[in-house]
Amino acid sequence: MPNQNSPDAQPRGWHSRGYLPHFDGMETIQFLTFRLADSLPAFVVKGWIDELSNLAEDESRMELELRIEQYLDSGYGTYALQQPQIAQMVENALFFFDGKRYHLHAWVLMPNHGHLLLSPFAGYSLSSIVHSLKSFTANEANRMLQQQGKFWFPDYYDRYIRDEEHFKTVEYYIEQNPVKAGLCTMLDLWPWSSARLKGGSF
Repeated sequence: MPNQNSPDAQPRGWHSRGYLPHFDGMETIQFLTFRLADSLPAFVVKGWIDELSNLAEDESRMELELRIEQYLDSGYGTYALQQPQIAQMVENALFFFDGKRYHLHAWVLMPNHGHLLLSPFAGYSLSSIVHSLKSFTANEANRMLQQQGKFWFPDYYDRYIRDEEHFKTVEYYIEQNPVKAGLCTMLDLWPWSSARLKGGSF
């Protein structure tokens, strides 16, 4: 687990980790997307970035995120999270610090990526939470799969929640993702989602 006294443990506000801006604010509700290392070829993303470079920054970022989401849902890579034992391990890791370092509002684990809606607690930055989660689950997954190398793509995509309407829209998006991607016909039929525990409330 990361050292919570390190600089990375403190919320950093607006910052950049390359081509996407991020907001890491204390106790700000965040929508987070993370994906497997082989889920999206780097040359595809680079091509999109070049193609969108003439747009305004906000417009370019939103379009890039949309294309990434669509590509991930179309299916690419090894689909390691489709293996029940791997998905269960990752879900258990999500639950481990729920109520201790963050409050987990909604989540879904898709075959090659995941979405979270969470509120970091005071003293725990989003970056330290993500680092801890990905570090532990990558080591465990590689051990279970008897493989080496990168399991997760190093970066992640985050967006802070503006208001209650935005919260409900994102929660709905997260829990509808398996249905939208054609993986199941009803929300509560997908085993790796908060909708399962709610009984498909939408």
